[in-house]
Amino acid sequence: MAQHFLLTSAARTLSLKAIFRMSDDEAHETFTAIRFADNGGAAFCPRCQCTAVYTYTVRRVWKCKACNHQFSVTSGTIFASRKLAIRDYLAATAIFVNAVKGISALQLGRDLDVQYKTAFVLAHKLREAIAKEQSDIQLSGVVEVDGAYFGGHVKQENQKADRKDRRLASEQTGKRQSVVVVRERNGKTLPFVVAKEADAVALIRERVAMGSIVHADEAGGWDRLHAYYDVMRINHSVAFSKDGACTNQAESYFSRLRRAELGQHHHISGKYLAAYAVEMAWREDSRRMPNGALHQAATAAALAHAVSRVWAGYWQRVRS
Repeated sequence: MAQHFLLTSAARTLSLKAIFRMSDDEAHETFTAIRFADNGGAAFCPRCQCTAVYTYTVRRVWKCKACNHQFSVTSGTIFASRKLAIRDYLAATAIFVNAVKGISALQLGRDLDVQYKTAFVLAHKLREAIAKEQSDIQLSGVVEVDGAYFGGHVKQENQKADRKDRRLASEQTGKRQSVVVVRERNGKTLPFVVAKEADAVALIRERVAMGSIVHADEAGGWDRLHAYYDVMRINHSVAFSKDGACTNQAESYFSRLRRAELGQHHHISGKYLAAYAVEMAWREDSRRMPNGALHQAATAAALAHAVSRVWAGYWQRVRS
């Protein structure tokens, strides 16, 4: 019997051991080749795009001959104003992409020997860069839609007599949110975070092309989709798949997101739920790629992303 691709050596094209054995020059050359790939790996000015630059070998920076702008390999990227060695960023990205169910900031910090705060921000910068790559996705063809609720956990009382029915709206915390996923068969995965499933219908209309065939479950929130698409419904209380209708690929996405929440992060704050949702969509879409290709893609996304307005100086703002 043929071995699954992910179990073969072809899926292991990246070695964390090799990254940690890199010299500073080798790590810098790797970053340079990825960031300036459009120019064959040769540096060019990020401000005016001029390819004529002076090279300073001691400080590993360049100076544009046209506008005199001085820049490094991380200037203007999500890694700008970095404190760690470039080799550490390559290693962090490798650890991040190798974790098929995600990785907690605590574990990432231990692997890199950095503070929890450093690892937390670094992981979220990678998620933000990945999310930018996913932001312009347009889906078509056969599309599966499903939703699941996250957050807002209500802890039960110790005594049975004091316990309440947590299904009642009056007993909810108000923090529970719905992650709605739209997944194109043999294509991309797009998640949204909304208050309830029905709120995602307008977003689905924006991102799913007219003429697509939409598969959805029996939830009432999807009834409105019938006005815009050819919709096939599956009642999960009867079957997981019936008469050609199913949402199994959407459910596969939620399986990964649930495992990330329960097995890695244990708790996902509501304001960052969208970041984790997009990360798991990216992992689902790229699950059959070699880890070297994943590392290249994540690093390229980070180096193509501008300075983060959310995560640059995050802990300084939190303290204030």
